[in-house]
Amino acid sequence: MTAMSRVVIIGGGPGGYESALVAAQLGAEVTVVDTDGLGGSAVLTDCVPSKTLIATAELMTEMADAAELGIESRDHQGDPSTTLEVDLATVNARVKRLAADQSADIARRLERDGVQVVRGRGRLDGPGTVAVELADGPSTGSGESGTDTITADAVLLATGAAPRTLPSAVPDGERILTWEQVYDLTEVPTGLIVVGSGVTGAEFASAYLALGIPVTLVSSRDRVLPGEDADAAQVLEDVLTRRGMNVLGQSRMESVTRDGDVVTVRLTDGREVQGSHCVLALGSVPNTSDLGLEEAGVITDDGGFVKVDRVSRTSARGVYAAGDCTGVLMLASVAAMQGRIAMWHFLGDAVAPLDLKQVASNVFTAPEIATVGWSQRAIDAGEIQAETVMLPLKGNPRAKMQGVQDGFVKLFCRPGTGIVVGGVVVGPRASELIHPVSLAVAESITADQLAQAFTVYPSMSGSVAEAARRLHHF
Repeated sequence: MTAMSRVVIIGGGPGGYESALVAAQLGAEVTVVDTDGLGGSAVLTDCVPSKTLIATAELMTEMADAAELGIESRDHQGDPSTTLEVDLATVNARVKRLAADQSADIARRLERDGVQVVRGRGRLDGPGTVAVELADGPSTGSGESGTDTITADAVLLATGAAPRTLPSAVPDGERILTWEQVYDLTEVPTGLIVVGSGVTGAEFASAYLALGIPVTLVSSRDRVLPGEDADAAQVLEDVLTRRGMNVLGQSRMESVTRDGDVVTVRLTDGREVQGSHCVLALGSVPNTSDLGLEEAGVITDDGGFVKVDRVSRTSARGVYAAGDCTGVLMLASVAAMQGRIAMWHFLGDAVAPLDLKQVASNVFTAPEIATVGWSQRAIDAGEIQAETVMLPLKGNPRAKMQGVQDGFVKLFCRPGTGIVVGGVVVGPRASELIHPVSLAVAESITADQLAQAFTVYPSMSGSVAEAARRLHHF
């Protein structure tokens, strides 16, 4: 690294601010050009808000099952009551407050580490140059009033993505909503339709169902979560159906319209579903238009996602990209790692290329679904040879104590060596339970080694060790 290396980062989400912290740590002069607020959609409109909403939903789920544990609710006259109601305005106010607080924390950290933050929209303007349309205030560098031009030795694109919409399903921000707009709701929907059964759709459908709202989930595929482990998806769908959700499989949305307080989702087979509100979960499109990519020699794919290699380099020298705008794997953790890797690579620090087989991910439904490493689908397709064991959680002592009936631990290991290459956990707090499996995958630990590590008794994590024991090789 040269003493005066200058890095400009376009976008303040996880890929942007995490890379800024690494670059500053390594002695670079760092500028972050941010449009919508530090933390990006992950903090302001996606991960942090949705998981805060889901935290409330988790409590409602636990209370709904409390009777089995001997807990009863009674009204003010002492009569039994099973009514729990959500104050959506209060919930969403808390969601927004926590998101804003997290964004402010990031801003303070960047300032403390000497990172300059410029509010405005940045775009590539030739080799090593970023043109900024300032959001407010005069120019701080070269350029006309209201604009700025910043030179850089390296540029990182971290512009994220936005909810996909269709001409036949246009959000109005009131009753037809993207997942970024739901936090403006103050009234509780009397009937919610969620279109899309991927991770985002399943999470919102599960959360709102737990909050006591009637939910219809419209899925174009034959099951929810078509991209996840099939056994896990089946458990989730069974649970959601048992709790009263109307799941419409193999049902493709044709249009979404509103007439006053009624929203109608028309399906391609002619059926219609009506409700008070509709959440569209139709995927994401990258924020890569009008960034000067073509002029700078940055290649995108047919969907507009920036093509990168495993150290986050684009096709243009000195230009890197990280996060959802690359379409590599739309997780905040992956965006952050892509950004860190880019800076480690550019500034000459030790770096290992991105390995998606070590990425742990989680679907924050009830129950949660956590995965890492190779999948059952890949094993069944013959992409890798692996032995499999699946252990239901209902036999776990701690699960019995907590009244947990649904879920399992599944482990995959290589025949012969016994090295753990993947796993799935379905159950409460699966996002926490997956960590020992993630460590095993990352460090090439064998099933025997995983089994021999002490676990607390009783604990849910005991099922991870028990599953590993069942993969013992003589």
